[in-house]
Amino acid sequence: MGLYEGRGQLSKAMKDLSQRWAETKVAWDDAASRAFEERHMVPLEQAVQQAAGAIDHIATVLHQLRRDCE
Repeated sequence: MGLYEGRGQLSKAMKDLSQRWAETKVAWDDAASRAFEERHMVPLEQAVQQAAGAIDHIATVLHQLRRDCE
């Protein structure tokens, strides 16, 4: 699996999780659900965004390395 395929899978998984979380919040709307979102969902979304950015950066560096080594 290449970098972009892995990035795509990670992004899709986060999108699916976010959608399911939104559906869950309809039925589970109390202090515990808000705490769960703050402690787990928000940091996870931020981590996935950071990982996607890092993957993009690594892909750019690898492309440049390949080009330089030709």
